[in-house]
Amino acid sequence: MTKDRIDDRTGNGTSAEAARLGNSARPAPADEAPSQLVARMRAGERRAISYAVTELEALSARAPALLGAMQEHLGHALVVGFTGPPGAGKSTLVNALIRKAREAGQRVGVIAVDPSSPISGGAILGDRIRMTAALDDDGVFVRSLASRGYLGGLSPAAVRIIDAFDAAHFDLVILETVGTGQNEIDVAEVADVRVVLAAPGLGDDIQAMKSGLLEIADIMVVNKADREGAEQTLHQLKGALAIRADRRHAVPVLKTIALSGIGVDELMAEVAKVGERVATAGIEVRRRRRARYLIARAAADLVNERIRSGEGASLTSLCDGVLSGATTPADAARRLLE
Repeated sequence: MTKDRIDDRTGNGTSAEAARLGNSARPAPADEAPSQLVARMRAGERRAISYAVTELEALSARAPALLGAMQEHLGHALVVGFTGPPGAGKSTLVNALIRKAREAGQRVGVIAVDPSSPISGGAILGDRIRMTAALDDDGVFVRSLASRGYLGGLSPAAVRIIDAFDAAHFDLVILETVGTGQNEIDVAEVADVRVVLAAPGLGDDIQAMKSGLLEIADIMVVNKADREGAEQTLHQLKGALAIRADRRHAVPVLKTIALSGIGVDELMAEVAKVGERVATAGIEVRRRRRARYLIARAAADLVNERIRSGEGASLTSLCDGVLSGATTPADAARRLLE
């Protein structure tokens, strides 16, 4: 199943949501003021949230004004990022965490970044079927996004949707990345709390994670801990974390069995603990970090577009200089940026 946009928690799209809501919530007219739309979002209107998320994902003409109207309502939500290699059980663990958060009375927004379809460019929604805790619960809103080929596991649209969920007064925003390996570290710039998963029986993933994901982890989780080799994986992670460059805070290593919910309470407690710590840095610091990520991504996209277009005598001259050895690629890049 492939779909670029998903506007309800079940993954059935706008038609399923419309049928469920009936006439209880009106669509957003083209002339509706952004402040009115945000007010409906904060009142819990799912259709208003869905409309806003769609506008922000597409970066439509209305998106800048909508983002502006959201600004005074931002800073409430705690953003928790889940990443790790494929097969570690991220979606199943997220599902278990949603259940616990709802039991605690928290409203939860989920951004699930999936691989992009090579045909349509949309998100491949295979992992969404595991999020059964989101079914028929108005306190949960799930949105699937395509990774759009970004090697860091996220697309910039994820940050804009975080703002939408925050403005809609969700308490917890869970960001689940694609699961591509050690390159998937953009979550470090976006999430307040970074949870990195591993699982026994995945080969040499611990070694592969050392130079990437382990450095960004606030919490490490060995999921599927009922499998053979779980203790060995646990000890490997603890050993790798002991030599991590950044040792300002001890990184807890937990064991979970997501299918049965074992260890999820402990994970929730650690997430809350890290959340309290990052809150002391202040809302603006956290939001500025996400803005920095968006600027860096936009700058990289502009440079890539300019290079791919191959237009202009200056770019040709720089290419010839690199080929002849007269200049280095780094110097050529600096001159291109200038």
